Amino acid sequence: MEPCSTVVGLDVHKKTIVTAVLPPGSERAVEQQTLENCPQAIERLVTRMAAKGPAVFVYEAGPCGYEVHRQITRLGHRCVVIAPSLTPRRPGDRVKTDRRDAEKLARLYRAGELTTIRVPTRAEEAARDLVRVREDALADRLRVRHRLSKFLLRQGRVAHETKAWGVAHRAWLRAQRFEWPSLQQTYAAYGRAVEDAEAQLQTLDQQVAELAHQEPYRTPVQYLRCLKGIDTLSALTLVVETQAFPRFAQARAFMGYAGLGVSEASSGETIRRGSITKAGNAHLRRILVEAAWSARHPSSLSRAVAERRQGCPPAVVRIAKRAQERLHRKFWRLLHRGKLPQVAVVAVARELAGFVWAIAQQFPEPTPA
Repeated sequence: MEPCSTVVGLDVHKKTIVTAVLPPGSERAVEQQTLENCPQAIERLVTRMAAKGPAVFVYEAGPCGYEVHRQITRLGHRCVVIAPSLTPRRPGDRVKTDRRDAEKLARLYRAGELTTIRVPTRAEEAARDLVRVREDALADRLRVRHRLSKFLLRQGRVAHETKAWGVAHRAWLRAQRFEWPSLQQTYAAYGRAVEDAEAQLQTLDQQVAELAHQEPYRTPVQYLRCLKGIDTLSALTLVVETQAFPRFAQARAFMGYAGLGVSEASSGETIRRGSITKAGNAHLRRILVEAAWSARHPSSLSRAVAERRQGCPPAVVRIAKRAQERLHRKFWRLLHRGKLPQVAVVAVARELAGFVWAIAQQFPEPTPA
């Protein structure tokens, strides 16, 4: 950052934005104000600050999204978005206000202590939101299924001979009848909720599958599907959540972005390493851990994986084969050392992230817009 630039810290909320102006050479904010979070007020602020000289605007990523960043950028000025989980905090500082937060952002950014994030394009954000709403629909289906099953349990109706939500179980559900009209109406309401949730999830599954076959996602999804445990949905999730693999110069950086880096608290000659940091993208981490469970199975090539690898470059297939063999050995080696399966699978997920990064290096160069 240019030392002669004015830094404007923004504490962005749904209705208001609190600003703190830090001029060049100053250690304290000389101007603070609260303005309405609307395009007209933001444009007036940017115009007024730009009239005084070069300025950079800083705010933390949050529920308000990136509209402030996009508007300021369209106006021709620099705006950066900060990762809130990586913002330094004093252990003894117990006073938190919007004005102090805005000034702290300005001071820490000038000192180079903040970590900026990559702001996705509108197309990237739209694809990511579609995948995430599918995850929400999956969670909604689980909730309504639980409500129905717990209602039946309270009435003493338990299907012992069938697998939950299989064909036989659904036939058993359709055969249930209740003597009291109120109970029958309750059961019908829970049943309709399950049907609606399943219909919504089915529609979203189809839309996500269609997105995976469109550019620019088709080739990356095809390559990542070569990995055992990763199919269309998980591959697309990896792509839309990462957004741009080239920004990670090393596999270790991608592991850290997924929150799979190892925490450490070492001092002097004492070395203490703990669990994973979880300071990263939770959606990526969930997909990688779920895919890592496939490493517990034999490393033989299944028909489905062989079909997914057809037509892919030999370099991608070689990486996928090496990952399949190595991760299987690592999982069982950790179990034989006495590690819990949950611990072993997280370690496998961390290495799987490295193989995902390696395959991403084989992605074709994006076509300039």
